Amino acid sequence: MIDNEFIEAVASQAGLPAETVAAHEERAPSLMERLVRTLATASPEMFVPAGSTDEEPTEAQIVKVTARVIAEAAQHGRVVLVGRGAQAVLASAGSDEALHVWVVAPRAARLATLMKRLNLDEKAAATTMDDTEANRDRYVQRWHGRRRQDPANYHLAVNTGFVGYEGAADLVVSAARQRGWGSA
Repeated sequence: MIDNEFIEAVASQAGLPAETVAAHEERAPSLMERLVRTLATASPEMFVPAGSTDEEPTEAQIVKVTARVIAEAAQHGRVVLVGRGAQAVLASAGSDEALHVWVVAPRAARLATLMKRLNLDEKAAATTMDDTEANRDRYVQRWHGRRRQDPANYHLAVNTGFVGYEGAADLVVSAARQRGWGSA
């Protein structure tokens, strides 16, 4: 599962609590800038134009590194990649060794989960959810030319409001086994 490991690695390298990273990384550009600076330290050739060391990385460079991390993670065997346009990156690479799953739930269920997880009132949770989803939609559209919420981008759509989290996991495992991925 790359999502949580990624958050923990970013938190460690950026000197932030994991909860802060999880709550803000997909919608706060400043955290992404900090992440890129951290990555740039390890691989400056990926970010810094020849002869310049003071320039901030561009969003295009961030997207390029993200796509590279997704592709490398997928090459190392069976992994679960959450968000960051992974479905678009892997589809663009022509990978048929992926199972793209769209996890959905009714708005009320998503809102209740967010209120509980982030300890927010309903209005703040709604604003957070709407802003986060709009940012994700814009990101996938801008950088991958796809509508994130288009069911055609996925092999399977699972409604956790109907089947619950365990039921969703069972359906995904079943689909992976149907693809011949052993004891998925």
